[in-house]
Amino acid sequence: MLNGRLTITEVAEKVGVTPKTIVRWEKAGKIRKPKRDWKGWRVYMEDDFAAIKRVVESVYEI
Repeated sequence: MLNGRLTITEVAEKVGVTPKTIVRWEKAGKIRKPKRDWKGWRVYMEDDFAAIKRVVESVYEI
């Protein structure tokens, strides 16, 4: 985690899914598209992480 930002890999590891799953949810509209850094890589903030965690909890009924 760098300055409150998370990579897609970090988010995926924390919530227990693959990065590919997060991309699929993004394309399906289940989560909003994250900001991108200067390289074009996805950058997730804490509120993005919280939204993804809610989706995981609703899908997997944790």
